Amino acid sequence: MKTLERVEQRAVKAGKKSVVTFRLGELFCGPGGLGIGAFASKVRTGDSVYEVQHAWANDYDSDTCKTYARNICPDDPASVICCDVRELNIEKLSPIDAFAYGFPCNDFSIVGEQKGFKGEFGPLYTYGVSIMDYFKPKFFVAENVGGIATANDGRAFKKILSDLENAGNGYKLTVHLYKSEEYGVPQTRHRVIIVGIEQSFNLKFQVPAPTTLRKYKTAKEAIENPPIDKNAPNNEITAQSQIVVERLKYIRPGQNAWTAAIPDELKLNVRGAKLSQIYKRLDPDKPSYTLTGSGGGGTHGYHWDEPRALTNRERARIQSFPDTFVFEGAKESVRKQIGMAVPPRLSEAIFSAVLKTFAGIEYDHVNPNISEECSLFENIK
Repeated sequence: MKTLERVEQRAVKAGKKSVVTFRLGELFCGPGGLGIGAFASKVRTGDSVYEVQHAWANDYDSDTCKTYARNICPDDPASVICCDVRELNIEKLSPIDAFAYGFPCNDFSIVGEQKGFKGEFGPLYTYGVSIMDYFKPKFFVAENVGGIATANDGRAFKKILSDLENAGNGYKLTVHLYKSEEYGVPQTRHRVIIVGIEQSFNLKFQVPAPTTLRKYKTAKEAIENPPIDKNAPNNEITAQSQIVVERLKYIRPGQNAWTAAIPDELKLNVRGAKLSQIYKRLDPDKPSYTLTGSGGGGTHGYHWDEPRALTNRERARIQSFPDTFVFEGAKESVRKQIGMAVPPRLSEAIFSAVLKTFAGIEYDHVNPNISEECSLFENIK
């Protein structure tokens, strides 16, 4: 295929098969949600195998970097560079063919203020643009919260897309608001993901069709099938105060502190905005609501039956991390890592589709719900 000549030139003969490898670099890598999916997304066609391999990754949080190194590149921990992205020397990084980054979403989140470019974290996406200008990867995957599309009245998003489209040798973009529960993740986590393929390949990435539409995996299925060993890593139970235990007894599955009939002496004395996730219990017959990586009392995610917060292992299952994936750090650090990660199962669906695109393999797909002009075809929730 003429458009793939530059990729095929790097193919390595493995017996009778030709292995086409894309070396992946990551910024803001987190514990490895995007990475796990990428490295699991091997595609075979005829005598060729298309795959993604780890080259290097960067994050600023020490525990996060240790988690990534332990689970993804235990034989090469030095390839995980732990530093502020503003201090990263990209000239010392090894060459890459693919790039991924979930640039910080703090200033684009629909929870709280939407500062966009005016915030501390908004401009950090430009460091990914610098990576693409320097290495000119053949494709990239960028992820952020749904609120990015409306920050600064949509102007921030248009600027980001323009910069990504014109980075490196130029990219053809596909922008879509993915709903994780439609791809086998037992959680209603919705994220905007931008996939760009270098324009010279004349290939257009198609959004992979949902695999679990209207047959969602429930929170109960995720946590109880199979049961979690009580001695499993990252499975410590948080000790709840007696007042929290009593409060939770009045909150039914799917309810929160504001919708449940709680006695006055157990109600929260809160003025102003009342976040729906406060002491919200999971509904066992539905996917979990979006689990967050930070927040004080009442934001930890709560079991539908037992009067307690979820363990980190339960949170990891809801995020679709395998039980073999061990998080480094103290309990609250692990909670943050899990809550900030991209669900590996969603990542795998996207990277598999990218590899199929390069391999010329047809796959079921749907139209993107965000147009190239940045207009939304459906409401972001």
